Amino acid sequence: MKFRRSERLIDMTNYLLEHPRQLVSLTYFSDRYKSAKSSISEDLAIIKETFEQRGIGTLQTIPGAAGGVKFQIKVADEEARAFIAELCDLIANPDRLLPGGYLYMTDILGDPSIVNRVGRLFASAFAETQIDYVMTVATKGIPLAYAVANFLNVPVVIVRKDSRVTEGSTVSINYVSGSTKRISTMMLSKRSLPEGSRVLIVDDFMKAGGTVNGMVSMLEEFKAYVAGIAVLVEAEKIEERLVDEYLSLIQLSDVDEKEKKIKVHEGNYFKK
Repeated sequence: MKFRRSERLIDMTNYLLEHPRQLVSLTYFSDRYKSAKSSISEDLAIIKETFEQRGIGTLQTIPGAAGGVKFQIKVADEEARAFIAELCDLIANPDRLLPGGYLYMTDILGDPSIVNRVGRLFASAFAETQIDYVMTVATKGIPLAYAVANFLNVPVVIVRKDSRVTEGSTVSINYVSGSTKRISTMMLSKRSLPEGSRVLIVDDFMKAGGTVNGMVSMLEEFKAYVAGIAVLVEAEKIEERLVDEYLSLIQLSDVDEKEKKIKVHEGNYFKK
């Protein structure tokens, strides 16, 4: 069955969106649609132009016999700023205040639409970075990690604070919580990461960065490398930050329980 151009464009677009950062040869598409490579090239040119105009992403062309095309997420700055502003408004809602100055974030981290948009932003920011895995710590960061990994087309590894029989033997380390200075333990299955892996660390909230710093130490145990660090919200007024290089969408500057006010603003996303 030979596809019409309109059918090819729809199916090809869907395939590229479902396989980000994967090199796809023209031969594959030519065989898939029973079409000449020249027709496939014209179709890809249309998709590339539309992706870039609509801020969906980019199509990178790799020449040569082993070449093809590779789709990468790329979010326009205008879209990113608008979304981050929406997030600021959501998080600044005084109804989020919990006893002790904590913020209720479960509704945000449980909303697939919001989580996917956060994932797109992080994936866009690290689109040009070699990443083999996304790492997070259980439990609240898991939805974000999977969203980012989906757009980067890489696996997720989850660091836990207790062992599980289903994960086999583990590597465990002690780390210091940046805010409470308490010694805690985290562990990761020995089968999780091959040596030399480049890993993007993702977390939902960072105060002094103790947990993130713990994950950095865990990567050292596996002889893996930190490809980047991305957090949804960071606390701004911290005397001693344990992590220097990271990307954040939101900065939490102040929480006033008495006045029921939460002050947040744009993170460092556009400064990196």
